[in-house]
Amino acid sequence: MGFQINTLMHKGFTLNVWDIGGQTSLRVFWGNYFDKTDLVMWVIDGLSLERLEESYRELREKVILQDRLIGIYLMVVINKIDLIPETDRQLLKQKVIDLLQLPPNDKWDVELVSGKSGEGIENILDWIVTRDY
Repeated sequence: MGFQINTLMHKGFTLNVWDIGGQTSLRVFWGNYFDKTDLVMWVIDGLSLERLEESYRELREKVILQDRLIGIYLMVVINKIDLIPETDRQLLKQKVIDLLQLPPNDKWDVELVSGKSGEGIENILDWIVTRDY
């Protein structure tokens, strides 16, 4: 438990990914990983939106508002869409966007994925490699 480091290639780009847990006990360590950060990917459980507001407050306080991270990109990933009816997915995405009240710009995106099937992961990787870092 804690974190994992992975390197992957996508369309000629090398992506160094640090997977840092979101458990309450690990949040105090988030600041240790900010140096040279280009993007924060925040993964939320599409079946547990009742914790979204608390989780976002933590993310905002401990990550987004940190001086070292001004101007970084934010990718919000809604996971477990394989368990959500296809007809409800866009409504879920819009609900998350509305709850987060993110400013209208190109510094963030919200994507739907299934970690189980891999659905949506290609879209995320495409978005990441097309940003201007």
